[in-house]
Amino acid sequence: MPKQDVFHRTEAAMGMTPQVWARHSNPWSGWSRLTVLPLFALAVWSRIWLGWGALGPILLVLVWTWLNPRIFATPKRTDNWMSRGVLGEQIWLRQKDAPELQHHRPVVRMLTFISGAGGLIYLLGLILLSPGLTFTGLAAAMLGKLWMLDRMVWISEDAARCKIDHPSQPD
Repeated sequence: MPKQDVFHRTEAAMGMTPQVWARHSNPWSGWSRLTVLPLFALAVWSRIWLGWGALGPILLVLVWTWLNPRIFATPKRTDNWMSRGVLGEQIWLRQKDAPELQHHRPVVRMLTFISGAGGLIYLLGLILLSPGLTFTGLAAAMLGKLWMLDRMVWISEDAARCKIDHPSQPD
């Protein structure tokens, strides 16, 4: 069995089937997914006002996180930045050992580190209710995610140029 990395574990935890990936390649899904971290921060911070009632907004954000890649239709076209980024994620998951994609590995590692470090700072800020830590972590995590998406667009383009299999779009 191939070694499972953070990308594969996340894919498995989210239940990302080929049909779900196809729906997630809808740019509406990708762009609206960027709301997850800010909404989660608001939900956690609502514990100041709602106490244990904050579990409701937190649960809603978690449901939104799972539901988002499932509620949008499979796009008719994927020739836009966000769709190509999502397709690039799938290519990276399946083909990252392809020799034609090896030059991306150091950048993907660096961006994973940036996003992960930002995520840890973000979580610490949420636990401590520190606006500075929360916003710093959120900014680093979001910057890392958007930069990673841009790298995934590049991977998608390299895969097409090198004739590496692209994910198929189920009907």
